[in-house]
Amino acid sequence: MERVNQTSSVSEFILLGLSSRPEDQKPLFVLFLTIYLITISGNLLIILAIRSDARLQTPMYFFLSFLSFTDICFTTTIVPKMLVNFLSERKVISYAGCLTQMYFIYALGNSDSCLLAVMAFDRYVAICDPFHYITTMSHSRCVLLVAFSCSFPHLHSLLHTLLLNLLTFCDSNVIHHFLCDLSPLMKLSCSPTFVNEIVVLIEGSIILVTPFLCIALSYIRILITVLKIPSTSGKHKAFSTCGSHLTVVALFYGSIFYVYLQPVSTYSVKDHIATIVYTVLSSMLNPFIYSLRNKDLKQGLGKLTNRWRS
Repeated sequence: MERVNQTSSVSEFILLGLSSRPEDQKPLFVLFLTIYLITISGNLLIILAIRSDARLQTPMYFFLSFLSFTDICFTTTIVPKMLVNFLSERKVISYAGCLTQMYFIYALGNSDSCLLAVMAFDRYVAICDPFHYITTMSHSRCVLLVAFSCSFPHLHSLLHTLLLNLLTFCDSNVIHHFLCDLSPLMKLSCSPTFVNEIVVLIEGSIILVTPFLCIALSYIRILITVLKIPSTSGKHKAFSTCGSHLTVVALFYGSIFYVYLQPVSTYSVKDHIATIVYTVLSSMLNPFIYSLRNKDLKQGLGKLTNRWRS
């Protein structure tokens, strides 16, 4: 009974955010509102361009459209609450709201990770086994890959959320972060977090590292195949189809590994910048990276813009 009372005594958490100085709040609000609007509009344009252009009805762009949709949802889980807190004196989030936000952050973040792995597999088949591309990447198989990428991460997220809900919060309710993340929340618990930490290190690492290994293996095979192409133009064409995806992978996984592949006890305020990169900046930059380095997508966006003007 005592444990229930302790848990229920924390009905809300305080998110300290990126800065505690009052003079920083309005500039931060303007900055992140701008980033959010660019993210939403950029990813929506990518989705609309792909849906409206018959030349973009291929598996690669099919996956990209779902990546853009996931990025919109991912950013919406985080930024609107940040914007509210920038303009609020009490930067609070309810206990249920905090766990809900954490659930969707992990579910959508890992969906992004799985979709990036699926896109790497698509490039592998296109370059290493082009004669069987149509049969290997059939529409039904693409739908199944997307369904798995967007559903399986929810089980992973549910596991961590349920385990976190079993912890007792009876001391401080101040989260030294701008979102409800697992590590800062575990630090606040006054009950043992041994099981949570073991699950994070084992299951969490597997969920995080496995898609990355799939991407790495796909690109190793791609590199071996491309190096066997005799013409320089052929090599350049093959690499150009992978450049955008590799840039996105480096940005996303570089920051996410920095944050999560470390013990909970070492988590500090310095990790905020890396967290901003994979939660906010990568979702904003993805449309630019893919559209600027992809001729077909650039033409699709041009057609969409001209259609609106006329």
